[in-house]
Amino acid sequence: MRRTAERRSARRAAKSERDAAREAAAAEKSAKKAAKRRSHPSRIIAMLRRLRDRQTAQVVVLSIIAIALYPVLVPVHTQLYGTYLPAVMILGAAAVTAPIISRHLPRTAIALFLVAAVLLPLMAVLPETASSSPWPWSVPMIIAFVVFVSAITLQHGWRYGLFVLAAGIVLVMLPAGAIPDTAVSGGVVADLIVTASVASAAFLIAVLVAGQLRISDELLKERAQSAQEQARRELVEERTLIARELHDVVAHSMSLIQVQASTARYRLPDLPDDVASEFDGIAATARTSLGEMRRILGVLRTEDHAAELAPQRGIDHIGALVETTRRAGADVALSGRVEGDVDVSAQIALYRITQEALSNAVRHAPGAAISVALASTEECVSAWIANTTSSEPVPQTSGGGHGLRGMSERAELLGGSVQAGPDAAGGWVVSARLPRHPASGADQEGTA
Repeated sequence: MRRTAERRSARRAAKSERDAAREAAAAEKSAKKAAKRRSHPSRIIAMLRRLRDRQTAQVVVLSIIAIALYPVLVPVHTQLYGTYLPAVMILGAAAVTAPIISRHLPRTAIALFLVAAVLLPLMAVLPETASSSPWPWSVPMIIAFVVFVSAITLQHGWRYGLFVLAAGIVLVMLPAGAIPDTAVSGGVVADLIVTASVASAAFLIAVLVAGQLRISDELLKERAQSAQEQARRELVEERTLIARELHDVVAHSMSLIQVQASTARYRLPDLPDDVASEFDGIAATARTSLGEMRRILGVLRTEDHAAELAPQRGIDHIGALVETTRRAGADVALSGRVEGDVDVSAQIALYRITQEALSNAVRHAPGAAISVALASTEECVSAWIANTTSSEPVPQTSGGGHGLRGMSERAELLGGSVQAGPDAAGGWVVSARLPRHPASGADQEGTA
C-alpha cells in the first residue's frame, strides 16, 4: 500500500514538473509574440502612409495644372505669336510637364523647361505682337514658370528653386536682347518685371511652406521613434514581469519537488530500493529543469532591472488595492470574496487583472463610479470590474494600448479568459475568470 502511495506521489511530482516546463514554455512564447507584434509600431506605418499621401497629392495637383494649361498654351502661341504648331506642342509639353518630372529627375526637368522657355519666344514669327500681347513669355508660359519654381522648391529645397528662378529670369532676357526693336519696348519690360515679381513671390512662399513641411516630417519621425522606444520599454517590462512570476511560481515549485524527491530516502527509511531510485531520478530531472529555468530567466530578465524582493500580491491584497485607489480620489466599491484554496499563479493573475482594470478605469473615465466584485466556485475564481460613464473631461493619453491584450494573455496562459467591452449604459466592463488550479487545467488542455 505504501509502495502504491509512493508511486502516486512520484507520478504527481513528475506531472508537476511537466506542468512547470509547459508554463515556462508558454510564457516564453507569449514574450516572443509580444516582441513580434511590437516590432512595427502603428505610428511608423501611419507616418509612411501620410508621406505617401502627400506625394500623391502633389502629383495629382501638378497633373491637373498641366492638363489645364497645355490646351491654353498651344493655341495662344500658334494664334497670337505665329509659332509653328508641332514646335509649340513639343516645347509646350516640355514646359507643363517639367514640374511633374522634377520629382524624380530634377536636372532633366530644369533643362527641358529652360530650353522651352528660350526657344518658344525665339520661334515667334510675329514679334511685333509684343506691343499688344505679353512677350517674350505668354501668360500661360508665365504660369508654367511660377508653378515650376514652386514645385521644385517644395520638392528639392530652396537651392534648386533659387537656381531655376535666376536662370529663368536671365534666359527670358535673351529673346528680348536678340531682337533690338523689342528690347526697349515698354510691354517687354513690363512683361519681364511681372514675370520676375510673380516668380519671386512664389519662390518665397514655397520656401516657407517647404520649411513647415520639413518641420512636420521631422516631428512625425520623432514621434515614430518615441513610439518605438515606448514599445521596446513595454516589452522589457513585460519580459521582466514574466521572469519574476516564473521565479516566484514555477521555480519555487520545482525547488520543492527537488527537495522532496532528494530527501525521500531519508524521510522514509523503509523505502524500497527501486522506489528510492525513482525518487532520485525525479530529483535529478528537477535539478536539470531548474538549470533550464535559470537560463530562461536570464534571457527574460534585463541587467538594468533590479530584482524585486517584495512578495507577489494575490487575492487577499485586492482589498488594499481598492483602498489605495479610493484614497487617490476614485469612487470604488468592493463586494464579494473568494473562499477556499487558490493556486498562487491564479491569485497573482487575478490581482494583476484587477489592478490593470482599475488603472484603465481611473485613466480613461475620471470621476466615474467603479465597482469591483469577486466571486468563486468550486472550480474557478472570477473578478468583475465595471465603471460608469465619465463625469469629467477625458484627458488625452499616449499609451501603447497593450493593457487589455496583456490581461487576456495572462488569463489564457492559465487556461482562463478575460472579456472587456462597453455596457448598455455607456460604461465599461472587464470580467475575468480563472481556474483555481491552472496546472490541472493546462494538463487537460494539453492532452485533449
